[in-house]
Amino acid sequence: MFQPLSLFVGLRYVRARQHTFFVSFITWVSLGGVALGVAALIVVLSVMNGLKGELRDRLLALSAHARIVDSQPAAMADDSALAVRLRALPGVAGVAPYMDLQALAMHGSDMLPLTLRGIDAQHESAVTDVAPLLVAGKLSDLAPGGQRLIMGDALAEQLGVTVGDAVTLLVPIASADAPPEPRLRVYTVAGMFSAGIQDHDATLALAALEDVRAFAPAAVGASGLRLRFTDALAAPQYMPAVRAAAGPGYLVRDWTQDNASYFRAIRIEKSMVALILLLIVGVAAFNIVAMLVMVVNDKRTDIAILRTLGAAPGTVLRVFITQGLVIGWCGVAAGVTLGVLVARNVASIAPFLERVLGFRFFDADVFYITALPSELQSADVLWISGAALLLTLAATVYPSLRAAATPPADALRYQ
Repeated sequence: MFQPLSLFVGLRYVRARQHTFFVSFITWVSLGGVALGVAALIVVLSVMNGLKGELRDRLLALSAHARIVDSQPAAMADDSALAVRLRALPGVAGVAPYMDLQALAMHGSDMLPLTLRGIDAQHESAVTDVAPLLVAGKLSDLAPGGQRLIMGDALAEQLGVTVGDAVTLLVPIASADAPPEPRLRVYTVAGMFSAGIQDHDATLALAALEDVRAFAPAAVGASGLRLRFTDALAAPQYMPAVRAAAGPGYLVRDWTQDNASYFRAIRIEKSMVALILLLIVGVAAFNIVAMLVMVVNDKRTDIAILRTLGAAPGTVLRVFITQGLVIGWCGVAAGVTLGVLVARNVASIAPFLERVLGFRFFDADVFYITALPSELQSADVLWISGAALLLTLAATVYPSLRAAATPPADALRYQ
């Protein structure tokens, strides 16, 4: 017999016996419940991380990591000098000018509001990934003076236009001492893009920066610079240096501020899903409590003999804590292993389940994201494992205290 005694006896009690089949069955149910709950948590949170990453990539495909806008109602006086200063900053991978106008697009009897973004086609690839998203046309079509634009495919579908069609854009020009004056300009659709984000595909059109600046005065829209960093996730860390380089008079924002509502909603949803799925582990922990209570009742004679031979109440307490922890922690280990394997192979498992079950998780007619992404994060695995271990540890406390308080004389009286 090896030492300590509590560990030896606890491990012996873990093994099933024929006359305690029901206790053994509850033991396996408890272990399986813990494993299932931990695995489900890891897989679901990994998929939510993947969806968050997919959303982030699609948002940043047409949005720069940061933007600098002149807070005064006039065009930036020396954007080229500011661009030179920004390119010299650590972490800045690209800088490009832009101008946004809120306009009304008209084609036939259809009218839709849109954001007309003026870009420099030569420098646009330095700040966004719009080129891979083009389903028709190319950025070089947006030559200055060509009066051509590239719009989102959803916007083109709603307007009923295709490549080569003419679209009339209207921008209201207002002044303090005169009524609003509409300004019209006819553009030719040179191409379309599909970013998979409704906010872009149904509301955004790209045109040459010089054409947009000539269309309306700078006071009507937002004119400035857009930046791309070497690491998009580190954008907030680079912003103090960007603000210092821009100086006063400029509004400086990064992509985490512009899209805060998206990721706040995802974070809340992820927290609620994690809390709900953690209840599976909690139910399994209650099974451990029930199993240990039955074991304590079954082992009253053994407990009395141990106490009579000199075992302290603390030794008896540790015996049943050991038994509960072995069951619970084996379940946690099995759940982590299963969850990590499934999370790493979701891309292969999801299509197989779709073929077997005969339905798609993300129907292309409803969702922009048609594949089931997964991003396994070690931080999630660690906190899920820790929470499950603490729940199983807590489940052993009451039965173990009850076993330690068993009077030896009462247990042996009728034996």
